Amino acid sequence: MSLCHCNMFSCSYSTSPKINHIKSTKPSFCPVQERVRWGCWRFRFGQVFAVINIEEKPRFRWIEIGPNITEEQKQAISQLPPKMTRRCQAILKQIICLCPEKGNLSDLLAAWVRIMKPKRADWLAVLKELKTKEHPLYIQVAELALQYESFEANIRDYTKIIHGHGKLNKIQGAENTLAAMKRRGFICDQVTLTAMVDMYSKAGNLKQAEETFEEMKLLGQPLDKRSYGSMIMAYIRAGMTERGEILLREMDAQQIYAGSEVYKALLRVYSMNGDSKGAQRVFEAIQFAGISPDARLCALLINAYVMAGESQKAYIAFKNMTKAGLEPSDKCVALVLAAFEKENKLNKALEFLIDLERNGNVVGKEASAILAGWFRRLGVVEEVESVLREYATRESYSKIPAS
Repeated sequence: MSLCHCNMFSCSYSTSPKINHIKSTKPSFCPVQERVRWGCWRFRFGQVFAVINIEEKPRFRWIEIGPNITEEQKQAISQLPPKMTRRCQAILKQIICLCPEKGNLSDLLAAWVRIMKPKRADWLAVLKELKTKEHPLYIQVAELALQYESFEANIRDYTKIIHGHGKLNKIQGAENTLAAMKRRGFICDQVTLTAMVDMYSKAGNLKQAEETFEEMKLLGQPLDKRSYGSMIMAYIRAGMTERGEILLREMDAQQIYAGSEVYKALLRVYSMNGDSKGAQRVFEAIQFAGISPDARLCALLINAYVMAGESQKAYIAFKNMTKAGLEPSDKCVALVLAAFEKENKLNKALEFLIDLERNGNVVGKEASAILAGWFRRLGVVEEVESVLREYATRESYSKIPAS
């Protein structure tokens, strides 16, 4: 192939077909090859230059998946949605059967894009299936998809990847994704930054969580309950419950209420620490937020009183729960009995048991274990059984109608 004709002089060099640019000055017969960029070479004949684009051969050889695969791979392929398009099934089969001998994931996706020309809907269907099946390559496929025009990436795609890294506690991966998003011209929004705060919170990195939360405030948009909740959880995990409550009050002032899981986490910390006042504050905040307490939340409040040695308040909390129409759980009954045992109030415990019997409540396994241990230590097992039998007999007679 003739590369150039200049000043009645011609030189030739046999190579691949496409010429991008030629510059010539004077002849030379000593060709030198130089690489100037990926896929392109510059050939120099003295001061005669030719830049030639050499297209690379595909690095992944697409071969349809045959019968010679493992039983596990066959099982995974058989579970692919039957209504999924052929191009989606094709790439999923290749991913399921991918091994180092065939090539890497990047080359596989490049081949799929080149051969089957997927659209965004195809990418999303593939990612959904990988995520549903919890495939280990899900995050990698999602990250590689971002570079293809056919994927039509938007900010939510980056957020999903950040969230995925967060679930796996891969902080560096999430930060790299955030940096890539910014480089490509996307502006961080509240949803993306909330995902970052949540990740830092779970990793115990309070400082970065706080910095990201402050960055979120600078966006100039009202924060929603998820954004506040993620930061409150960060404070709870760091043992700074007071800071969490400050944010709760800030939310209350704006008539924004956290999710029940946030209140429950805060209540649990106060409960385990025996901080009955803190537990009571949070319990009241739960009701103020319009969340109806269930038996588990009531158990946490009762436990706070037990830990603080306030058996009477534990009993009152139990009574309030039953008055509200909640069925007392075995855990709640056991906690009240533990409170009475802690203060050695046997008579109160017996009255409590009689009230339970009168209201048709059965003492469960956990409560029974506490009673048995307590009575055994006191050496009054038989006496207590006698009292309860007499009470049961009186109750049964009182229910017989007069003739």
